[in-house]
Amino acid sequence: MDEKSADTRIQLTDGTIAQSDLGRTLFHEHIFLGMPGWNLDIKAPRFVRSEAMAQVVDKLQELKDHDCQTIIDPCPMDLGRDVEFIAEAAQRSGINIICATGVYTEQDGIPFTFRHMPREDIVELYMKEIVDGVGDTGIKAGVIKVASGSDPNNEYEQKMIGAGAEVSRLTGVPIISHTHGHSHGHEQVDVVEQNGGRSECMVVGHSDGNADPEYAISLAKRGAFVGFDQFGLEFFVSDEVRIENLMAAVHAGYRDQLLISHDHAICLLGRGAAIFAELAPQSSLIHIFEKIIPRLLELGLSKKGLPQS
Repeated sequence: MDEKSADTRIQLTDGTIAQSDLGRTLFHEHIFLGMPGWNLDIKAPRFVRSEAMAQVVDKLQELKDHDCQTIIDPCPMDLGRDVEFIAEAAQRSGINIICATGVYTEQDGIPFTFRHMPREDIVELYMKEIVDGVGDTGIKAGVIKVASGSDPNNEYEQKMIGAGAEVSRLTGVPIISHTHGHSHGHEQVDVVEQNGGRSECMVVGHSDGNADPEYAISLAKRGAFVGFDQFGLEFFVSDEVRIENLMAAVHAGYRDQLLISHDHAICLLGRGAAIFAELAPQSSLIHIFEKIIPRLLELGLSKKGLPQS
C-alpha cells in the first residue's frame, strides 16, 4: 500500500476512516439479509428487532478475538437492507461496518421498479446514497453492489451493472459483485469497463465457487480483485478446493488481488435461516480465522503472505 492509498478515506456507517486504519477486514459478510417476500410468510420465524440486534452484536464481538476490525456488508437495497440496523450494530459492537448501494439479480431481487427507471435515474439514486445517505438516514454507502444471474447477457442486469460502473467512475467507490453459478465474472468486467469503470476498482464475488483454478487467475490477470468469499459454504465446492485454487493464484503472482471472506449472514430473515444452518453448519464469521488461515500457514504461506482479509 502506497502512502497515497493509505490516506484514502473510507466511508463507514458512522463517518469515515483512513484506509490504513481499517485493520483486518472481512469484505463480504451480511449483518441483516432477507430475500424478497420473507415478511409475507406467516410460518416464518417472527423478526424481533431487539433479539436480532443482541445476536448480531454478540457475533460481531467475537471478531475482536481474531483482531478483525472491519466488515463490508454488500447487501443490496432489494434484499432487506436496513442501514439503521447495521449502523446500530456497528456502534454497539465497536466493529467498523461499510454498507452498500446497488441491487441484486433480476430473478431474485425486486426488478419491477428498476426495470422501468431510466439509467440516469439509477445513477442519481446510487450517487445520492453515496454522497448524501440512504433515504433520510444520513448513513452513506461505501461500496456499490452489482449482480449477475444465470444469463450474463440479461439486459436488466447489464443496465444495473453499467449504472454501478458509471457511479464508481464518478466517485471512486469500489464495486463488489455477485456472480450466479460462480461464473460470468469476465462478462461483468466487460460491462464495467465498457461503462467507464475500472477492473482495479472491482471485486468479482463468489469466484471461489468455480472449481477451475484458471478462472480466478484469469480474472486477476485483467486487474480485478478476486473474491474467495464463500469459505464455509461447502455445498458449492469444498473449502479444500477453494484453498487449492487460492494457492494456485498466489503462486501465479496474484496474492495482492485475492480477498477472502465467508458470505455469512448473521441475521437471515424468514425460513432461510433454518435452511442455511442445515446446508452450511460450519459457516460463521470466524471460520476463516479458526480453520482456513491455519491451513494456509500449514501450506507454507507466511502471515505476511496471506491473502487479504
